[in-house]
Amino acid sequence: MFTIPAVDSRRAGEIQQHIDIKTKPIGSLGQLEEIAKQIALIQQSEVITVKKPTMLVFAADHGIAEQGVSIAPSAVTTQMVKNFLNGGAAINCFCRTNGLDLYIIDAGIKNPIVHHPDLIDKRISCGTQDFTKAPAMSLEQVEQSLSNGASVVERCYISGSNLVAFGEMGIGNTSSASAIAAASLGIPSDDCVGLGTGITQEQLAKKKALIAQALELHAEQLTNPMNILAHLGGFEIAQIVGGMLHAAQNQMLILVDGFISTAAALIATKINPNCRDYMFFCHHSEESGHSIVLEHLNARPILNLGMRLGEGTGAALALPIIRSACDFYTNMSTFADAGVLV
Repeated sequence: MFTIPAVDSRRAGEIQQHIDIKTKPIGSLGQLEEIAKQIALIQQSEVITVKKPTMLVFAADHGIAEQGVSIAPSAVTTQMVKNFLNGGAAINCFCRTNGLDLYIIDAGIKNPIVHHPDLIDKRISCGTQDFTKAPAMSLEQVEQSLSNGASVVERCYISGSNLVAFGEMGIGNTSSASAIAAASLGIPSDDCVGLGTGITQEQLAKKKALIAQALELHAEQLTNPMNILAHLGGFEIAQIVGGMLHAAQNQMLILVDGFISTAAALIATKINPNCRDYMFFCHHSEESGHSIVLEHLNARPILNLGMRLGEGTGAALALPIIRSACDFYTNMSTFADAGVLV
């Protein structure tokens, strides 16, 4: 479905030399140098740029939310989508501050918003099934979700964007992400389950028990990433997977937000490992399973601000650092240019 070229690493030495001859001690810009090198490998140019950066926030509901594993009911998903559309959420603030175009996608919220001109309708259904009792969705719905996510990114690509960031909204989606992480990595689910956006210890114990129950129920079917999405995923997560794969196919920069988006990135890399070359992991979430997935993906997040909000907020905050990496790589003088003797 997705043809993704691996990044051509033959110029890696040349790119590193280009960084090292800038007017600074070698390695003194730390992680900025790693970011610049990765972008240069993707763009294969001495002039690396961010063009029309775009934030995509995919929203959907989860059947498991009816079990009381979150701080709020599913109705809050729709309420927050309305808040996004009205410009009042954290992601709206950070996109305005940092110059990202923001699009909100209904991937399958329980209570649809009808005919809003700024909402992209990619609905699959009114939320997934409760995966503690049945598969979250069908394989056909997974395939449609991948296609829907890809179509949204294609729209961004055609408009001239070369960077797309992925955020999400969906009450119950940390449960889905935790189950996906445990199933994909073959580790105990308790290692991946955290407090989400702030549940009680009683809710946490229930959440752990329900996810373990779901993994046992679907154990024989969790044999590949598509099946894992079908049995444990969410419509917003599956659409993010499709969006990431399509962005990598178009050799775009992919900004991965927190735990939910990283779970989607994990599935995307299981479908096509080459997409990892295009991913930038933007912040280290407080959610307990995030560290495990980041380590598996050999990812060093750009920020660690103690955040656990989602919405793409960490990705929006990381964009100025990515822009700065492009600027120094492209415009900073070399020792020879500046006449500095070393």
